[in-house]
Amino acid sequence: MTLPPPGDGSAETATKHIFVTGGVASSLGKGLTASSLGRLLKARGLRVTLQKLDPYINIDPGTMNPFEHGEVFVTDDGGETDLDLGHYERFIDENLSRNSNATTGSIYQTVLAAERRGDYLGKTVQVIPHITDEIKRRVERLARHDVDVVITEVGGTVGDIEILPFLEAIRQFRNLVGRDNVCYLHVTLVPFIGPSGEQKTKPTQHSVTELRSRGIQPDAIVCRSEEPLSDELKRKISNLCDVEARAVVNAADAKNIYELPLILHDEGLDGYVCDVLRIDAEPDLRPWEEVVAKVDAAVEPVRIGLIGKYIELPDAYLSVVESIKHAGFHHGAAAEIEWIQSEHVEGLLADGELGQLDGIVIPGGFGYRGVEGKIAAARYAREQGVPCLGLCLGLQAMTIEFARDVVGLADANSTEFDPTTQHPVIDLMLEQRGIEDKGGTMRLGAYYAVLAAGSQVAGAYGEPVVSERHRHRYEFNEQYRSQLEAGGLWCSGTSPDNRLVEFIELPGHPFWVGTQAHPEFKSRPDRPHPLFREFVATSLDRRRRGASTETTASADSAAVDPVAADAEINAPLT
Repeated sequence: MTLPPPGDGSAETATKHIFVTGGVASSLGKGLTASSLGRLLKARGLRVTLQKLDPYINIDPGTMNPFEHGEVFVTDDGGETDLDLGHYERFIDENLSRNSNATTGSIYQTVLAAERRGDYLGKTVQVIPHITDEIKRRVERLARHDVDVVITEVGGTVGDIEILPFLEAIRQFRNLVGRDNVCYLHVTLVPFIGPSGEQKTKPTQHSVTELRSRGIQPDAIVCRSEEPLSDELKRKISNLCDVEARAVVNAADAKNIYELPLILHDEGLDGYVCDVLRIDAEPDLRPWEEVVAKVDAAVEPVRIGLIGKYIELPDAYLSVVESIKHAGFHHGAAAEIEWIQSEHVEGLLADGELGQLDGIVIPGGFGYRGVEGKIAAARYAREQGVPCLGLCLGLQAMTIEFARDVVGLADANSTEFDPTTQHPVIDLMLEQRGIEDKGGTMRLGAYYAVLAAGSQVAGAYGEPVVSERHRHRYEFNEQYRSQLEAGGLWCSGTSPDNRLVEFIELPGHPFWVGTQAHPEFKSRPDRPHPLFREFVATSLDRRRRGASTETTASADSAAVDPVAADAEINAPLT
């Protein structure tokens, strides 16, 4: 541990820490509250980073079923992390690392490894102090010299048995770094009870009582509600929970998540937190107000079909959806997401029900289930001139479709789905074959790609070399590259050594582009990702032209001479 002794360092110069906890129910918006507060503090000129502590015992969410956990957000350094890190990055516009997510599993793994090495000198290893010390170390390591404020969100809700070591660790933290350097923020629910026609504060009272029983008195309470709270209810919560009246902040449901920083600022949250932490800095909210104004002004509809396997849980595609919205904001458009179960695509095509889409996104995923629907969607988009953006598995589905239906390799497939296919146009890299540890064959994190001059992707990015985040095992099979390019497919972006295909596109098509990466992880509300920006622009153009019934040129007319330049790791779903 490198934590200072109690009281060491002045309150004015030490890194400040904000701990965000939640009560009553999950999914109240702790992550958005933490993200919004981070945005507000950054607007005051402070250098902010965020962290998520997750109580589950998995080492990370990488092997978890999307229906269990939603999206796995990937950082530049290859961390497979909680989806809240996506909110953090989008709001504070900073790239985080794997250090910004810690789980019970990873913490116990570290402590047990230390015990095996003999680091504890034969002492009995216990939750207190060994587990709690490791939790504190995970928090403290973010307090670098270039960080003014660390915001740490504690997952789960107070009262959960899994959360107890985390609460004890953050309780101890205030004594370690100085009381003026820590602020506790509690997010809770104020439900509306229909029959009585009242908003009830009792759940908040019980939640705070549970938190106080663990030795933590919240400095501020953020009350989530459907409708705004009255001043009388705020005073009641203040009196019964022993916090200042101005520290009871209401976050009523908003039109969109990007309004939340402004709502919390109007409620005085950032000002109060700065008072607790003895921070003297005035905010400049004009840049974020411009973001919200752009969101409010985005009204022109554009219908985007999202061909997914896990659409029953929209959080599985959280960053994809937000990236589509960001691109819409840029063009003054309000994206209408049509959630399409990939297993149903072929039936929908037969019924003509995809004809009203302005664009199609084929996102990532793992396992065989629904893949043929993704392939069918790629074929429909190619033949009908519908703008189509393929992400990770989306690129693979587009490659398989082109190999089958244009090049004539009827058996073309990925060895992930058909290990015996005669034409494995998607396959493991040679050096990965035979490795049993699926995690060991994953390509994770940021990788560079060189873009072909004159390609759509080069035009979108506006630069010849780009870096995107990856999370996959299977690749475009280099052995089929020349054959597919002869058929008209353009491998328009490759790894710097030209061994791996990173981008494909179809010349002559309005927008039929696939990437092996996950560009959705780098989009921002005020700076949409270039691929999503151009995809939505093309989709809007199609809508404005009323081109839903037009068909594209044949594959032969689209052929040119190309320019040279996700099984879930454990595949829990089939």
